[in-house]
Amino acid sequence: MLTVTDLSKRHAGASRPLFEALEFAVAAGEVVALVGESGVGKSTLLNCIAGLETPERGAVRIGPQALDMVRLEEAARAALRARSIGFVFQAFHVLPTLTVSQNLAVPLLLCGVPRGEHPQRIRSLLDRVGLADCAARWPTSLSGGELQRVAIARALVHQPALILADEPTGNLDPRTAGEVLSLLLESVRERDTSALIVTHSQYVAQCCDRILTLTPAGLQ
Repeated sequence: MLTVTDLSKRHAGASRPLFEALEFAVAAGEVVALVGESGVGKSTLLNCIAGLETPERGAVRIGPQALDMVRLEEAARAALRARSIGFVFQAFHVLPTLTVSQNLAVPLLLCGVPRGEHPQRIRSLLDRVGLADCAARWPTSLSGGELQRVAIARALVHQPALILADEPTGNLDPRTAGEVLSLLLESVRERDTSALIVTHSQYVAQCCDRILTLTPAGLQ
């Protein structure tokens, strides 16, 4: 579901690349943890895979059709991202002017899922992340842990081919973190999708199928 080839990224004005010539793949049904010290480029790598940042060179092929995110025009890149990627941002990016259920409806609308299917999908995921009673609430009324769970539910609701998660359990207590991680793992394996999870948690990393370590020298 994901193949990264010769991927390099340098921030503007930097004397050396943040990372260079990265190569790895994530198979269908596989969950891979991405670990490493702060500042080595883990979040930037996720952004490059999702087409939110542009690398200097390399290819990022996503989904069964192996479309290269790097070489697509912006409109096609946005369409591929909306259709095939579920992104859990470290800072949530839950839209404050929409209710919880409306936030989850956004990816369904972007993917063209029939409106009649929206309520059942939204109810099912909110129940699975323990927010069944929060559908009509505004994000400003939620705790950090609740916002994290909304973000995870939103990433899963359109059943993407690839899930990219940046510290998905970072704002959760241990019990809720375990429940949310189980949901992510189950969703990947039930639908034969894939996930790349950036984490500092050894527990989360050990629950994944494989661990990649990003260092200044590359991937290990």
